[in-house]
Amino acid sequence: MGKDLRTEAADRLFDAVLTLKSREECYRFFEDICTVNELQALSQRFEVAHMLRNHQTYMDIAETTGASTATISRVNRSLNYGHDGYDLVLRRLRGESETG
Repeated sequence: MGKDLRTEAADRLFDAVLTLKSREECYRFFEDICTVNELQALSQRFEVAHMLRNHQTYMDIAETTGASTATISRVNRSLNYGHDGYDLVLRRLRGESETG
């Protein structure tokens, strides 16, 4: 994460997210903190990452998610050159080890 993003406010936000214990709690919190469009954009990016890691084509991803090719490219760039956040979470969701 860039230096401008690592702030006390961001720390408090992430600490708050880490307190959530269920999907319902996540819905309640994120519906309060995000607009519908923001939450849909976050969900769409995560779905794009999942589909890219499952070797689906840009065309299939765009048709399924409604994401633009620019969004798909940004997510793909993060997957390939980012901070490994998507892959960390995708591995955990699959039940794989941290080194898996």
